[in-house]
Amino acid sequence: MKILMTGGTGLIGRRFIKRFTEHQFAVLTRHPEQAAKCLPAAVSSIASLSELNNLDDFDAVINLAGEPIIGGRWTDQQKAIICQSRWQITGQLVTLFERSAAPPAVFLSGSAIGVYGDQGEAVITEDSEVGSSSFTVQLCQQWESIAHRAEKKTRVVCLRTGIVLDPDGGALAKMLLPFKCFLGGQVGNGKHYMSWIHYQDMIDAMALLLVDKDARGAFNMVAPAPVTNQTFTAMLAAALSRFAILPVPKKALQIVLGEASCLLLDSQKVKPKKLLSRQFKFSFPHLDLALAQLLKNSTNTEGVD
Repeated sequence: MKILMTGGTGLIGRRFIKRFTEHQFAVLTRHPEQAAKCLPAAVSSIASLSELNNLDDFDAVINLAGEPIIGGRWTDQQKAIICQSRWQITGQLVTLFERSAAPPAVFLSGSAIGVYGDQGEAVITEDSEVGSSSFTVQLCQQWESIAHRAEKKTRVVCLRTGIVLDPDGGALAKMLLPFKCFLGGQVGNGKHYMSWIHYQDMIDAMALLLVDKDARGAFNMVAPAPVTNQTFTAMLAAALSRFAILPVPKKALQIVLGEASCLLLDSQKVKPKKLLSRQFKFSFPHLDLALAQLLKNSTNTEGVD
């Protein structure tokens, strides 16, 4: 399969490309030399989508591009960057689909469980109502809406992704050093739910959705066993043979991060109903198993490279 991928130098993109070497990949990147250093030699690069007139040469498109949403306060300028980095590329891809005489058979496009907003203890599936007014809800709703415009030309799947666990990047990598130094702790009262997925299950599920011709619409890319922040904290500390005794006060987070604190405080108890209905078998359905595998070489006090 010949695949056009945006976000191919990101955490999930790199993992997918290195795992599924049977496919041919063309990666959209503004920095081809840097991409060549982190991707297999067989991967080709495209500096701009304007280089393409259509998508007739590809069998599939995987759209993972986007400015990181975690990292600091959401100023109006940063919000615009976060939105446009997702909406603009997705819109450009839709235009290329429309121009194609023999379009790719499938379009996997990124999204996030942030589309549901803060749902407390309610169990969330793909059938649940999305949220209403928060920034993450509006960001993901528009992102998905743009992607669905390609449905006249191809099969569209929106990947509503939870917290992807990978010791080499993302949220888990940021947590490791403070926890190893006994500085980790629950956030707020720890009762809010976290929906997570091991990176291996994430990319394996993506591979399934590429070839399952009946898979359409939104898919929750999360493990079937979400946990509270309190439980996540305790399990991570145990996996690292550490204590987690320094809670992070909710008010302090809100002061430091402002509106962006919702990423650490919102409760989303999400279930992968549609993946399970397709008999997708999770290799790491439970957090203790996932952390044990991910951190088997991380029980010392060194930081993570």
